[in-house]
Amino acid sequence: MAERVLVVGSGGREHALAWKLAQSPHVQQVLVAPGNAGTANNGNITNSAVSISNHAILAQYCKDHNIGLVVVGPEAPLAAGIVNDLTAAGIKCFGPSEKAAQLESSKQFAKDFMDRHGIPTAKWKAFTNPLEACNFINSASFPALVVKASGLAAGKGVIVAANKEEACSAVHDILQDKTFGAAGETIVVEELLEGEEVSCLCFTDGITVAPMPPAQDHKRLMDGDLGPNTGGMGAYCPTPQVTDSLLLEIQETVLQRTVDGMRQAGTPYVGVLYAGLMLTKDGPKVLEFNCRFGDPECQVILPLLKSDLYEVIQATLNSKLSTFTPAWMVNSAAVTVVMASGGYPGEYAKGLEIEGLSVAEKFGLQVFHAGTTVKDDKVVTSGGRVLTVTAIEKDIVTALEHANKGVAAIQFQGAIYRKDIGYRAVAFLRRSQGLSYKDSGVDITAGNDLVRAIKPFAASTARPGCSAELGGFAGLFDLKAAGYSDPILVSGTDGVGTKVKIAQLCNKHDTVGQDLLAMCVNDILAHGAEPLFFLDYFSCGKLDVEVAQTVVAGIAEACKMAGCALIGGETAEMPGMYCPGEYDLAGFAVGAFERGQMFPQREKIAIGDNVIGIASSGIHSNGFSLVRKIISKSALKYNSPAPCGCGKQSLGDLLLTPTKIYSKTLLPFLRSGSVKAYAHITGGGLLENIPRVLPENLGVQLDASSWKIPEVFSWLQNAGDVTEEEMARTFNCGIGAILIVDKEKSDQILKELQVQEQAWQIGRVVQHGTGQSQVLIENLMHSLHSREMSTSKDADMQQKPQDTKIPVAVLISGTGTNLQALIDHAKESACVKIALVISNKPGVEGLKKAARAGIPTRIIDHKLYGSRAEFDSTIDKVLEEFSIKLVCLAGFMRILSSPFVRKWQGKILNIHPSLLPSFKGVNAHKQVLQAGVRLTGCTVHFVAEEVDAGAIIVQEAVPVKAGDTEETLSERVKEAEHRAYPAALELVASGAVRLGEDCKIQFKHV
Repeated sequence: MAERVLVVGSGGREHALAWKLAQSPHVQQVLVAPGNAGTANNGNITNSAVSISNHAILAQYCKDHNIGLVVVGPEAPLAAGIVNDLTAAGIKCFGPSEKAAQLESSKQFAKDFMDRHGIPTAKWKAFTNPLEACNFINSASFPALVVKASGLAAGKGVIVAANKEEACSAVHDILQDKTFGAAGETIVVEELLEGEEVSCLCFTDGITVAPMPPAQDHKRLMDGDLGPNTGGMGAYCPTPQVTDSLLLEIQETVLQRTVDGMRQAGTPYVGVLYAGLMLTKDGPKVLEFNCRFGDPECQVILPLLKSDLYEVIQATLNSKLSTFTPAWMVNSAAVTVVMASGGYPGEYAKGLEIEGLSVAEKFGLQVFHAGTTVKDDKVVTSGGRVLTVTAIEKDIVTALEHANKGVAAIQFQGAIYRKDIGYRAVAFLRRSQGLSYKDSGVDITAGNDLVRAIKPFAASTARPGCSAELGGFAGLFDLKAAGYSDPILVSGTDGVGTKVKIAQLCNKHDTVGQDLLAMCVNDILAHGAEPLFFLDYFSCGKLDVEVAQTVVAGIAEACKMAGCALIGGETAEMPGMYCPGEYDLAGFAVGAFERGQMFPQREKIAIGDNVIGIASSGIHSNGFSLVRKIISKSALKYNSPAPCGCGKQSLGDLLLTPTKIYSKTLLPFLRSGSVKAYAHITGGGLLENIPRVLPENLGVQLDASSWKIPEVFSWLQNAGDVTEEEMARTFNCGIGAILIVDKEKSDQILKELQVQEQAWQIGRVVQHGTGQSQVLIENLMHSLHSREMSTSKDADMQQKPQDTKIPVAVLISGTGTNLQALIDHAKESACVKIALVISNKPGVEGLKKAARAGIPTRIIDHKLYGSRAEFDSTIDKVLEEFSIKLVCLAGFMRILSSPFVRKWQGKILNIHPSLLPSFKGVNAHKQVLQAGVRLTGCTVHFVAEEVDAGAIIVQEAVPVKAGDTEETLSERVKEAEHRAYPAALELVASGAVRLGEDCKIQFKHV
């Protein structure tokens, strides 16, 4: 269930955090304390006036407002122990503890720590006496020209002196004149390092570090790095100066070493770790640590994060980063430009009106507010750094041009900003450099990311004989451990053919992995082999990690269905070999049987033996070049509804129905001694595959009227005017595999087989005459035509009632809470048909439920859209494509935008697990139990712009029993939901209930 999140802070960093968190389906609302004009009533983001300095008050506020997570932006609250205090009060809080935050709050602590743990940094010494500090500056054997206040100074406590006199002057300013107050009671004097300065951040759960793309900020006020130091005038990400190998070195020698050292000291560091580094000729050296996101680095790093920030934070807090790798946008660059008040970093005016914000946003830019507030319904300045304008483009130069365009559109009196953010990166890229492997189009980092992502999938397929761990040079399998004493190995290889073209066109990649596995293991089964292990080959022109991960996840799931282990594979990125978005697949299966159990047993096959056919799931994976040719000549597209009689799904979904895996079902029959041969009906169809298991003097005679031919084959034959022989030679025509069995045993085998599979007795073994085909099929064309005519008649008979049914879409994010109840109801309803299921997450259980029911599905991944409005607009277009009239939310973990809700007003239904208006929001069952009420229930209501506030359609009460827990109460309320939701949908679909113009329920009296 979606929850509320509180972000602590008021700057551009906090606006960026709130913006990114608000995109998560797990987040119902983001509160920002105290926030700024950008976070005030912005969609599901709003400000809070709660005190963030009084942690006891803040903890109580979180409990009273059902805050499930607190994310701390600035360093001061972290140094003040906000994480310790909120955690002690039972509130989840993201950030390091007070002791761990000393890495930033005390420069002396950080330098001591780095020296102890061998972390490269500048030479240094700490002082409290100005005279001793100046003597050190004048006598040091290195340029001791950097003077730092040891404590927190809002990012401004560092002076980089031009000479020794300036350095000593800085010492006196800090220690004697108290320029930085208590933060300057101790100073650190450091060696002046030369090189390129970069920021390398990571998420860490106290054990694992997950690096972010490196960034670079610009501290000086004016172009060319002139003028005074500031908190930061802009940033860009990623930095080309930090190569993949250098980032790995920084990860190992700085980030990981720091996290390990803190853990060994008994102070685990959990949160964001920021290392400010100088890339010297001797390697990277740490300038400083920060214990949070930088500002403005946050504004260029988070827009490049593809993963759900809420999920990343939860993985960090729950020590699961070892199995959760955040995903980042590739081939993209972000630039942010800070607009500051005139006079900054000194004195500056406030309350100046800001104009042009909407113009910049229309350019597709993201404006993050910092020193802004709302006064008299106008956005005005209230700080030194006022806002940042962020652009994401394919490269830094284009991003800077775009960001500067947005900055030029925004106006307030005295505004100052730089126009050269990223100039160092541009200069670096323009240098004459040797070519890298990545320059040729091969991204080793992306390949490594893929391996990390798919390791858990492979590990889940472990079986006796191997552990299925990826990463070695080869996979190992122990036949003895698998239970074999005298085995013979069987190997098979295959691909998916041009079916992958349809998967790519439909952007649906979660089924072709099963196709690949099935084509291989179904083949080796023909020799009686149990599939033991599998290897895959994925080739592409440019690696898309998310697509490849989806494909391999499908392979792993299919391996579990077949009982074999995924022990290895190859990912080949070959620029120029494939067009963008294209890939190809190959698979290699190895199985075994004990000596003496080999199939086919040709010597036992005799005239009169029966042929049993096992149903296919559809076309499987053969003949797709012909399928694609037929479709190209038809009026249909892959997103068109499937041909009449082929189910309530799109044509693409129909064609991508995965190939059946027969090994677990049929292997026991093969090993029972009652089966003489098995044939996989693969490429070559019925005509060419059955002869592969027959003696030359025998053939089979089949009767196509004896089995059910799926309607898709009738449509293909008719649409392509395909001959009878070509149908039988190209397609399986509804039979995915055949068994040849003794006539006397046939009935018993068929009876046992039909418990698990759809199967028929489809023919018998006959004498094969010279010059004849070994496979004779009677009634094939007649059966294809009769199916077509039957379907046509059924369609004509059902046309009128089908047209009267209201098409409904169900939006889900996971298992699809209540989805099955709605599907079951629609089967019996005269008013409702579930015409579409949309999920914002791929591979979830709800999609499988829909597929089993023959309902078209669409995956609209919110992570791929730059804004909530763009995501909602895509959903709207798909709803219109399927002519949807009503929408049901069933565990859909996204807050719909106001324009979308207004457009669909009176047509969107939701269910809430309480008797509204009581116990709104998240944790309803917890609220019920805490309140001590004796009655709760569920409410089906129309969706309104305010959460849980729409007009109520149906409610069902559920008593609260003594001893109830959240779990037991939830289960009983779910039972009520399964009754109430279908009932409410029926009322609305039938017209018995509607939403009036006054947003109140209107009943139709009959």
